[in-house]
Amino acid sequence: MILFVRDLTVIDFSYLCPQRGVLGESLIVDVELEGGLDQASMVLDFGLVKKIIKKAIDSSLDHALAIPVQSAATRLEQQSEQLVVRFDSARGSIQVAGPQQAFALLDAEQVDHSAIEEFILQQLAGLLPDSVQQIRLTLRHEQSQGFSYQYSHGLKKHDGNCQRIAHGHRSLIRIYQDGMLSPRLNKYWADRWQDIYLLTAEDQCSAADLQWLTPAKDDLCSRYQSGQGQFELCLPASHCEVVPCDTTVECLADFIAGQLQQIDNSHQYRVEAYEGVGKGAIAER
Repeated sequence: MILFVRDLTVIDFSYLCPQRGVLGESLIVDVELEGGLDQASMVLDFGLVKKIIKKAIDSSLDHALAIPVQSAATRLEQQSEQLVVRFDSARGSIQVAGPQQAFALLDAEQVDHSAIEEFILQQLAGLLPDSVQQIRLTLRHEQSQGFSYQYSHGLKKHDGNCQRIAHGHRSLIRIYQDGMLSPRLNKYWADRWQDIYLLTAEDQCSAADLQWLTPAKDDLCSRYQSGQGQFELCLPASHCEVVPCDTTVECLADFIAGQLQQIDNSHQYRVEAYEGVGKGAIAER
């Protein structure tokens, strides 16, 4: 017997890619459980499916930075309670330091759906009853005909895992000008923020402020203390955009609307900015 759950959860995270650098991603998770029936005539109670599997994903990969440990581009160093990650990409060197829990270490040469599925299955080992003989995961992107971008960021003021300095999302953007959807403006912002790290201006620091990282000459650097610990990040300037606000989706929607009005204030704008799948914020100016 096979039990299935579609749209079990959405994983919002970032990962390291040798070509594109650090990428924000949002993946919808479907699951199938194959096995015999238990005393309640179920493979597994739906409530337990969601509780066990979602909890395992949330505590290991969601809002983390996924690192391909077996890649020749990856270098890891443990310094006290900090994990220091250095990764060579075609866009330049990426350096991140933070508590161990902010990273998902994948035993793979690259981060792809297969490697992520294997990582999640490892997290589930021993958590499901013996009646479940096989677990199959399907990871997929949200289906949309609209424009989207992939961004990474960190929210130091957040109480939860959003405070981690390198996590991200694959997000839709819908911009309306005078009540009409504007493909031109949507394409502009999708291109501008594709494969971007959004750095809050007040979190930017100099090389001298860093404790664990050694930036290159043209790197932009960020450092902050949050509830989970100390975080640092260095990226090539071309991989970043510095914004004068926190990078919550509310602030980003308002930032985009403000930028549009600065360019041409003769129109009314409505910005629908998504944070991953099915959630976001609206700003109107």
